Amino acid sequence: MADSNFIDYVKFCSRSGAGGAGSVHFRREKHVPKGGPDGGDGGRGGHIILKGSSQLWTLLHLKYKKHVIGEDGKGGEGGRRKGREGVDVILEVPLGTVAKDAESLEVRFEVTEDGQEVILTPGGRGGLGNDHFKTATNQAPHFAQPGEPGIEEWIILELKLLADVGLVGFPNAGKSTLLSSISAARPEIGDYPFTTLVPNLGVIGYRDDKSFVMADIPGIIEGASEGKGLGLRFLRHIERNSIMLFMIPADAESISEQYRILLGELEKFNPELLDKKRLLAITKSDMLDDELMDQMGADLPKDIPSIFISSVSQYNLDKLKDMLWQAIHSQ
Repeated sequence: MADSNFIDYVKFCSRSGAGGAGSVHFRREKHVPKGGPDGGDGGRGGHIILKGSSQLWTLLHLKYKKHVIGEDGKGGEGGRRKGREGVDVILEVPLGTVAKDAESLEVRFEVTEDGQEVILTPGGRGGLGNDHFKTATNQAPHFAQPGEPGIEEWIILELKLLADVGLVGFPNAGKSTLLSSISAARPEIGDYPFTTLVPNLGVIGYRDDKSFVMADIPGIIEGASEGKGLGLRFLRHIERNSIMLFMIPADAESISEQYRILLGELEKFNPELLDKKRLLAITKSDMLDDELMDQMGADLPKDIPSIFISSVSQYNLDKLKDMLWQAIHSQ
């Protein structure tokens, strides 16, 4: 995912097609002096539909599409001929896309499966022709229904990456280094804060050709919920993760304090995140000896499984993958 190409939020006007009007028509044939009404129905207006695609990873293709307009249905005709339906507009979106009403911010639905199609804005129904309104006392109705108008609304699409494990930590905690060490992902890595500006996904190979997906999001800092740093905008990408892997470097002044701050920022963003399974990885542990690890281990948070790792020396990475795999598949 190139930085400039990763778009996880778009807002546009969605307008479905109007339904066609029903026809007012009477049968006219030689030797049939009283043919009666035979007006056909109008066609339905075109829907605006979202379709899931596993080949997409971003909403970039919708970034500059500010208006999406469905085709109007055609009017009915004589001989009970129904008008043509308006052509539907199908927007392909990545898996994990959430559709919201832009005014109320109400969540409409989420697209999670490849090929899944959901109507975002339904087209107007076509009107009934006068053939439907004939009765014993009104055998020649001179009226038909108009088509329903289309719906115009503003829609927000948000992408929440679908991954098994989400990495959570401060800038320069080693999240991108870990992802590049155990997967084919190549996130930008540097010795300065906020090297990661957009989320990255990596497929982690496991034993017997098994695998799971890991998501690296930009680092969080204290006060992110108030907009400091890059804020909490990217935390939506770990809302769908099964496991949160907290990563804190071994040279931190207080591992327990950093863990507490991270938990606090997550709670401010979405308290439900604290209900997810959590693991703690102490990174950059190649600078530690066994005695120092034992001393530090006594001060680690007690309510979360922890492990010392080093992405550079590959120390304990296989053990970390075992712990993640067991956590993902445990009941």
